[in-house]
Amino acid sequence: MFYYQLKRLGAASRRRAVEGLQRLRAQLTAELPAKSLNENLLLASWNVREFDSRKFGGRLPEAMHYIAEIVSRFDLVAVQEVREDLRALERVHEILGAGSWDYLVTDVTYGRQGNGERLAFLYDTRKVRFTRVAGEIVLPSKSKSSPVLQMARTPYVCSFQAGWTRFDLCTVHIYYGASKPDDPQRLAEVDALARLLSTEVARQPDDPMARNVIMLGDFNIFDRATDETMKRLEAAGFVVPPEIRATTTNALGNKQYDQIAYLRRDGRFALTGRGGVVDYYKSVFREADEDAYALDRGGKGSSFRDWRTYQMSDHRVLWVELDTDFTAEYLDALLQSSPPPLDPSSAPSAVPTEAPPTRAPRRVRPK
Repeated sequence: MFYYQLKRLGAASRRRAVEGLQRLRAQLTAELPAKSLNENLLLASWNVREFDSRKFGGRLPEAMHYIAEIVSRFDLVAVQEVREDLRALERVHEILGAGSWDYLVTDVTYGRQGNGERLAFLYDTRKVRFTRVAGEIVLPSKSKSSPVLQMARTPYVCSFQAGWTRFDLCTVHIYYGASKPDDPQRLAEVDALARLLSTEVARQPDDPMARNVIMLGDFNIFDRATDETMKRLEAAGFVVPPEIRATTTNALGNKQYDQIAYLRRDGRFALTGRGGVVDYYKSVFREADEDAYALDRGGKGSSFRDWRTYQMSDHRVLWVELDTDFTAEYLDALLQSSPPPLDPSSAPSAVPTEAPPTRAPRRVRPK
């Protein structure tokens, strides 16, 4: 992390930013597992509202540092609502440290429903390796004479490896539409995409390039327990880990819009049982600090609670922890009469039907 540009702020703004960072760092240390080079993967999804639309004058420098601070505590973050102008994403990348972090980003989805948005992955290259497969999903048609209506925002799939675990990561921003559960287009998008990914996994049980599939992002699901949209996702075989099923992911804390769901492909895929959301408004842009932002808001006609969502977001950060160290299992297997291949990224087994094991969290050295 690079904080040196905070020196350029005026004294009052610099003090406010530094004190905010200190609170935020303490919160993240208390709420998140420590990052480990070889043992775990901290995976997150975050819809960063209109990043960066310049609404209300754009984000303050301190907001960029808060966003980067949050991202830095994870290994791989799927980001939704990146806009056409990439300077905000580049700014966060610079603060994170361009030498150790990288990002992948789509082109813009044009059209009214596309909203000029991109999808992106930010990842720590010291921990995560991009394995050179990337693409945007186009739904297949049943025949040349019956074209399929494509998704409002094209999903983005990239392949990664962390430790012993390989996976395809598909980030989405599903159509919102009517402000109610199970908008027909929203339901159709989730159903078509989930079935497509599930079919592709099942179709390739012996393909050595096939990986575990994780779909994450803003699904605009109101309630995981009752929405038909959620039921379609699960009917395709995707599982939302129990550690995040009860979480609310919007800033107001009353909706479950965002999801992280997986299809397990091989035995080297395990959750630790830890996950949740980061409600950063406990530490930064707090309602108690509203008066301190009066000049920055410049009398703009919105409430402080709304204005701050264009500084941070109207979504919380959703995260889970994966175990990526299968060294012990591999060494044990070498003692068997038919040991596994030597390559740690060797071909996975046939598609399992059971849920992945949940391991007790490993003890890792604190930061």
